[in-house]
Amino acid sequence: MRAAEVYTIDSAHSDVSFKVGHRLFKTPGRFNKIKGSIQVDATDMSKSSVEVTIETASINTGEEARDKHLRSGDFFDAATYPAITFKSTSVKDLGQGRLEVTGDFTLRGVTKRITFPIWNGGNDKLQDGAITICFLNGVLKLNRSEYGLKAFPVLIGDEVEISLNVVAEHPKNA
Repeated sequence: MRAAEVYTIDSAHSDVSFKVGHRLFKTPGRFNKIKGSIQVDATDMSKSSVEVTIETASINTGEEARDKHLRSGDFFDAATYPAITFKSTSVKDLGQGRLEVTGDFTLRGVTKRITFPIWNGGNDKLQDGAITICFLNGVLKLNRSEYGLKAFPVLIGDEVEISLNVVAEHPKNA
């Protein structure tokens, strides 16, 4: 990998999913629309960066009535806050494919600095080397109430587990 390559997130092959406690079990869901870029400086990972935008209205739990409620003002308020964003402020290489990506995470108008542990799954060349694909995975836990998602605290847990599985591509001649 050359220094300072920019990879574009492939939304068709990437996944941002979550699980939140609901009484005795965890309700899963995902966001169907994710976009962004990953700038990779292979010679100095601390110069790398990540920017991600998730379309709030693309929430999908497999139950349309629940999804409609999650888009409402009780939860994500997608009409007022159409995007969830993350913009890195630092990337730390922990070795053996592990990264620590710190940045500003904004959800429902609230921005907090978070650190996301990431596993770098490496990269592959496709289409006779014309495209390089990189794979990143990570899991993070957040408290929903810190971002204004406070509805139904007796029924729904505060801790949300977020899983990120990203495929991003870089054209060889970009």
